[in-house]
Order: sequence, then structure tokens, then C-alpha cells
Amino acid sequence: MTKSINDILKKELQIKVNGSLWLESGGERFFGPGPVELLEHIAETGSISSAAREMNMSYKKAWQLINHLNTHTANPVITPHTGGEKGGGSTLTPEAHELIKYHRRLRKRFASFLEKETKRLKP
Repeated sequence: MTKSINDILKKELQIKVNGSLWLESGGERFFGPGPVELLEHIAETGSISSAAREMNMSYKKAWQLINHLNTHTANPVITPHTGGEKGGGSTLTPEAHELIKYHRRLRKRFASFLEKETKRLKP
């Protein structure tokens, strides 16, 4: 006799289906919540160092994330600007903006899936 998941789990528990979402290639993650947040902070601040600081991340780690992402994209995700009165900075490329939009849409679809699966657990 096959039991349903609702027969196996305790009824008084508040169970929720949850998960995280990222893109990977060859079993290696390269784009998910961390890189998205970093790109969003770069877009807001115009600076990799400021974005890293806001995330309590080292500048080196931020550059590693960006470079790692760049190895998986046809074009770079940021355009660095050197020198000038304000000391340079960085802007996102159109591709980076599209990646962010894609990830937001993907997360909405994923959230909908998680919600539906959670509802299936309620008797």
C-alpha cells in the first residue's frame, strides 16, 4: 500500500517547500542570488568597491564573482571606467541588466512553483 506524503508527515507541522535557484554549467554555479545582488549594488552605486562594501564582501571577492560570471557570458557584465574627477567607477552592460531581469522572472516562476507544492502538502 502506497502512502501519500500527507499520511507520512505530522499534521500539526507547518511545512513549506523551499529552495534556492541559480544557473550552473558543468555542475558549477555561476549566477544566482549573490551575483544578482552584487550587480544590483553596482548599478545603484556605480562602484564595485562600494557594492562589495554594502554586501560585507571584499573587493577581491566581488571581482572574482564578476570575472567568473564573465567567463559564462558572451560579453562582459560591467564596463569599468578609470580615473576622472570621481575616480572612475563601473556601469552594468545591457547584458547584465537582461540577466537581472531574467533572474527576477525566473524567481517569480520558482516562487509560484514552491507555493503550489506547499499547498499540495496541506490536507
